[in-house]
Amino acid sequence: MKLRNNFFRFKFVRVYNKQSLFLKYMSISLVIVFFSFLVLGTILTVVITNYWTNEKITTLEKRADSVGNFLVEKILSNSPTSSSSTYFIDSEDMNIIQNTLELFARDTDTDIFVAKTNGDVFITQSNERIFYNNNISMPDVVRETLTFGTYSKTGNLGGIYKSDRFIVARPLNYKRGMVEGTIGVIIVTVSGKDITGFTDMILRIFILSAVASLALSILAISIFSYNMVKPLKQMARAAKQFGKGDFTVRVNVTTNDEMGELAVAFNNMADSLASSETIRKSFIANVSHELKTPMTTIAGFIDGILDGTIAPEKHNYYLRIVSDEIKRLSRLVHSMLNLSRIDNGELKINYNRFDLLTTLVTIVITYEQELDKRNIEVRGLDSISPKFIYGDKDLIHQAVYNLIENAVKFTNEGGYIEFNITENSNQTLFTIKNSGQGIKKEELSLVFDRFYKTDKSRSMDKKGLGLGLYLVKSIIHLHGGEIKADSVYGEYTIFGFSIPKKQDKKNSLL
Repeated sequence: MKLRNNFFRFKFVRVYNKQSLFLKYMSISLVIVFFSFLVLGTILTVVITNYWTNEKITTLEKRADSVGNFLVEKILSNSPTSSSSTYFIDSEDMNIIQNTLELFARDTDTDIFVAKTNGDVFITQSNERIFYNNNISMPDVVRETLTFGTYSKTGNLGGIYKSDRFIVARPLNYKRGMVEGTIGVIIVTVSGKDITGFTDMILRIFILSAVASLALSILAISIFSYNMVKPLKQMARAAKQFGKGDFTVRVNVTTNDEMGELAVAFNNMADSLASSETIRKSFIANVSHELKTPMTTIAGFIDGILDGTIAPEKHNYYLRIVSDEIKRLSRLVHSMLNLSRIDNGELKINYNRFDLLTTLVTIVITYEQELDKRNIEVRGLDSISPKFIYGDKDLIHQAVYNLIENAVKFTNEGGYIEFNITENSNQTLFTIKNSGQGIKKEELSLVFDRFYKTDKSRSMDKKGLGLGLYLVKSIIHLHGGEIKADSVYGEYTIFGFSIPKKQDKKNSLL
């Protein structure tokens, strides 16, 4: 029992340790959730930023096309003939172009450059007015624009700007009659600070959302964990008390969920352990008494015979008593060994075909003197025909013997014991009925429990250990059968068991 207590203590301490691991795993999960928020925020930020960037570039492209069309139209209006490929801009038109580009640049917060096909910039319009007195050349941008027909990127235009900007460039193409050509390239840029600020704002929103969600998760999990850990801690403390032999501790059941079910199961286990502990102590006391009493008797009589205290003419009388006590010890040890073998799954059934009636009659004959002495009537034997069953003859003999012993023990003087054996296509049924005080209704379900003795049997059977009926149940269950008890208190008691029929080697139904 101490080993079992240590097992339960180890089991619940291990459950508690698992709970601590659970909290660790939950902490890791929270970190994962937090970083998941960050990853999700980063992905969404990239997607939104790309979308916003594409929209920004599309808008710039439209603006570049609009300004480019204006420039081409204005420049071509100064050309001498529709067939000439030469063009020039007079001072008046240049002023108009500059004023128009300045207004456009200011309204759209953009910088505008107009470059020749060799990359030299000849018109500059900047809100910051830092390029007017500088000679600027953008050969790479112009070359790529003329090659691919467009240019859309982010950068600093070869170091012209200190920070990256959105850059869109379009060729200034024209068509005059049959002549087509390119005047140059228009380059429109806008600051990238907006997208950086937008990205920072999105990240801040997601970080704040992640932190808020993590805080709420921690709060919720803390409350949940506390409510879950509390009964487990109680169980751990109770398990420690069980290890010390105190089975009075119980866990409070406050919920109807899985933890409540666990608490109920734990309390049921505690009740079972307490009951087992009581039975264990009673068993040890009974076994000690059962072993001590006959051994003392045997030792006393043997010593009396050896030292001459008992007269020679009394030797046979006392040796017969010693023989009976030895037989009783043998039956007790045999029962204990069989129970141990059954509990450990070591008992093997030796199936044989035998007559159950013959076994019954043989056992009844051994009680003939006791039956005659107490004037107990035996009924039913003369009307039973041989009934062959398939099972372990010795074990079935012990089961029937225990039932008859129990019946003889509790039959009232002048009463009766009635036997019956019947069979159907599936099983053989054996019943034994005896008159007498009977068993109370509330005790019927307990009579097959190990070491259980009814209130009546405690006074009438002081030598019994409460193992007989438990052994009978175990033997019948080993054969795949069932055993039941019924009683009308103050009138009679009936015990009955069934043994299923099986096929023998000749395939005959037994």
